[in-house]
Amino acid sequence: MADEDTISDVFENVRRRASEAKRNPVSTYRVQFNHNFTFRDAAALVPYLHELGITDIYASPYLKARPGSMHGYDITDHNSLNPEIGSEEDYRSFVARLHKHGMGQILDFVPNHMSIIDNPWWMDVMENGLSSPFAEFFDIDWYPAKAELYEKVLLPILEDQYGKVLEAGLLRLDFLNGAFYIKYGEHTLPIGPRTAALPLEDCLARVRETLGEGHADFLEMQSIITASHNLPARHETTQERTSERLREKEIIKKRLWELHQKNEKVRVSLAETVDAFNGKVGVSRSFDRLHELLDQQVYRLSYWRVALDEINYRRFFDNNELAAIRTESRRVFNLSHKLLKQLLRERAVTGLRIDHVDGLFDPSEYLWRLQKARFLGLCRDELETARPAVDQPDFEEKLLEKYDEELRLNPDSAIVHPLYIVVEKILGEKERLRGTWPVDGTTGYEFANLLDGIFVNRRNVRALRNIYCWFTKTDEDFRDIAYYCKDLIMRTSMSAETNVAALRLDRVAEKSRWYRDFTLNSLRDTIREVIACFPVYRTYINASGNPVSDEDKTVISAAISQARRRNPALSGSLFDYLRDTLLLKYAPDLDEEGRREQQQFVMHFQQLTGPIMAKGVEDTAFYRYNPIVSSNDVGGNPARLGNTVREFHLHNAIRHRAFKHSLLATSTHDSKRSEDVRARINVLSEMPGKWKTARVRWSRLNRRKKITLNEERVPDRNEEFLIYQTLIGTYPIEEMDEAERQKCADRIQTYILKAIREAKVHTSWVSPDTAYEEGVAAFIAAILDPSPSNTFLVDFIGFNKQVSCGGMYNSLSQVVLKAFSPGTPDLYQGNELWNFSLVDPDNRGQVDFTLRIKTLEVLKERAAKSENLSKLTEELLSNISDGRVKLYVTWKALNYRRENSDLFNEGTYVPLEAAGGRKTNICAFAWRMGSKQIAVVAPRLVAKFTQNGAVPPVGRQVWGDTVLQLPGRARIMPYRNIFTGELIQSAANGRRVVLPVAQVLATFPIAALELVSD
Repeated sequence: MADEDTISDVFENVRRRASEAKRNPVSTYRVQFNHNFTFRDAAALVPYLHELGITDIYASPYLKARPGSMHGYDITDHNSLNPEIGSEEDYRSFVARLHKHGMGQILDFVPNHMSIIDNPWWMDVMENGLSSPFAEFFDIDWYPAKAELYEKVLLPILEDQYGKVLEAGLLRLDFLNGAFYIKYGEHTLPIGPRTAALPLEDCLARVRETLGEGHADFLEMQSIITASHNLPARHETTQERTSERLREKEIIKKRLWELHQKNEKVRVSLAETVDAFNGKVGVSRSFDRLHELLDQQVYRLSYWRVALDEINYRRFFDNNELAAIRTESRRVFNLSHKLLKQLLRERAVTGLRIDHVDGLFDPSEYLWRLQKARFLGLCRDELETARPAVDQPDFEEKLLEKYDEELRLNPDSAIVHPLYIVVEKILGEKERLRGTWPVDGTTGYEFANLLDGIFVNRRNVRALRNIYCWFTKTDEDFRDIAYYCKDLIMRTSMSAETNVAALRLDRVAEKSRWYRDFTLNSLRDTIREVIACFPVYRTYINASGNPVSDEDKTVISAAISQARRRNPALSGSLFDYLRDTLLLKYAPDLDEEGRREQQQFVMHFQQLTGPIMAKGVEDTAFYRYNPIVSSNDVGGNPARLGNTVREFHLHNAIRHRAFKHSLLATSTHDSKRSEDVRARINVLSEMPGKWKTARVRWSRLNRRKKITLNEERVPDRNEEFLIYQTLIGTYPIEEMDEAERQKCADRIQTYILKAIREAKVHTSWVSPDTAYEEGVAAFIAAILDPSPSNTFLVDFIGFNKQVSCGGMYNSLSQVVLKAFSPGTPDLYQGNELWNFSLVDPDNRGQVDFTLRIKTLEVLKERAAKSENLSKLTEELLSNISDGRVKLYVTWKALNYRRENSDLFNEGTYVPLEAAGGRKTNICAFAWRMGSKQIAVVAPRLVAKFTQNGAVPPVGRQVWGDTVLQLPGRARIMPYRNIFTGELIQSAANGRRVVLPVAQVLATFPIAALELVSD
């Protein structure tokens, strides 16, 4: 038994230093690791990021992934670093460089899924089925509706129908290191050890002819075949039998390889056997033996389209090559987090970003496991430091009892939340991050949309929608589009998952006389309709006995009510049954087994709604509905365009109270469009009349550049509308040479191709219409042709210069508002200069860090030598298009925040009201803590009074009598703008103390005003 005094001492010591042990970042910088950006590259970048004001690197996944992975989300081994990114030594050097500069590291961790390619756990399951020690790791339905798949895994990796692929000779048997494998493209699949007897028996006949039955090597092969037949079957799952199978199969492989290596005639016979199995193209019966062998495997190879209806393992969304893992299993959790726990204990990693938290079986339980694992790591460190010789077998159990007691009595204690965690969680409208989760916030999608929204002129929203409806000849509401798109996903790419949910619900219904008359088809229809009406990504009902929360009751009731209204022909009793089932209301006659099945249905249902929302809304509806596409980004809601400044302040205040270290993103690796692209497009909301006129003119000029296909003009008007907005957001305002113009055209064509495939109207990833796609690409090439006869391009460039100037002022305002808002400002790699990237892979390209490092060095040197910063900022503003001004603002703001982090952690956030002629064109707030104070000021919606950005939004001629009203009993005091060094004196205005905006923004369009102490 563990010594109680030791346990108490360890616990108290960890409690005392828990706050110090946890690192809360002040600012983060996201880097994308792959073979083009390695640990060595990151180590070299650390000094620059430190100078920029970054406190923590925010690293993309860098555990071992599928070979060639550019993003790292296709993990193959959670307990190894990715060798393509660097060695262990490279990694340690990178971490040492971080520590040298006092920086931390947030790791993007992927607990939900793994790649099935080059994955040893998956390969073991493909070899051994249910008897594999990793069978429980993957979310596989071993007994699906289709009897032919009992105890098998449908593997939909083939490019065509199985028979065609087989007889085309694309499936090849191979032999290596004593084992048989199937090769198909980049896939290597094992042959089950018992079924290996099939080719070995054919080989034995050849060996008999060459060696004779009395030869020792013939007898050895005969013995190997017998041993293969005698192996425990793959459905035998007792520990004794699985251990025997795993042990003996490896002995068999070793014996066979030794025999292969020592006897040339055996080698020849095996080669001939393999060759015979691989058949002869054009001779159908020559593939019979290979088909027979494949039919005996754990996996059933199939055309990839079969996955739409019959796949029986849970995937990441609809990606067949990413299999979900069951992290809810304690064994799976412990094994898949082994390296992560080590990195946390070593302080190599100081925080986590949890990818796709909504895909987990029980997100709350998983997150608490992470916190408890970190707590135990701290306790282990304490024990090893204080009493290195002590061995406590029930050490962890006793400490966790104390942890649970502390959580119950003092839930705000630092010891119960010792690890910084943010979750990739997309919040729906009016949805809040669950306060019961032990996390520090989200990755910031909601902030990105909140901030972006204040640069959309809400007064013109109706005009924008009218322009869109008039041009596209459609008036569909976004909510209807989202509903139809989610329904489409459930009927196509995620049909299998929907069918499985219906079968599970049908099994529950069959156990009650009250509901057994509901048919499978009617239950499937009801599930589809309710999910199509789901207002959020998922609910978080815990089937282990916790009561259903009010939030989840509201979500389910809203979805049921809307589905009922949309489907009056469906029986209301079906909706009532599904509602009661999801809310864990049990039928009166349901036994314990039935209750358990109902609970499991609810938990799996919750894992289904999120992927359908993501695929239906983000990856379909967002590409169909295009009034102003800056609002069509992750977590956005195009049904409600724009936000008020008041809403911005309200959400900031809520975040400061509840999740003060939540990330503040403006661009991410998932963004459909970068922050600077969206900032440009938002300018259109300020000039709907000019936008409409330009649209009409451009459509007329480009009419002849379209082709006619099946009596339809290509592209259609909705796609044309998207193309023009995409050009406005991305087209360079600098002069381009021929190579640069071609690169620009290629980027637009690549993006639009992805967009129209995602929209799934005229073409799709599943069924690409090549002729249509070529017609769209030709249209883009034609409208971007620089020849003098292309009147459109000349017209567009003139219009775009006006929009782009306004967009850059929007971007500068976004930078300063993000840098000083409650939370943790997050920069996506490269966005400290202008970045006009589109959705991946465009936004995951290589960044010119050399340019950024040199530019910052020059700016720092000039700022240090300058006696008057306002001259420097005026110069930067006059050359706004080169992006140096954005880097300058980022550098100054982040360094100030790092040096005054206590002000933003412990201070009071105060919205500032504006008065005067331009009061609606200002967003401002202050931070106050004792004698410390800073006021942040940013313009918005400035196109109208800056001649569409041609005149900077500075000075009295722009701001006139506009003032900022300082709160409470503010005194008349001087403030210094940290960007320009200018002193601004507050002034009396009636009973209020104010800051004249004409002085605050006299020479520079943004300000961060630090109170000058007495």
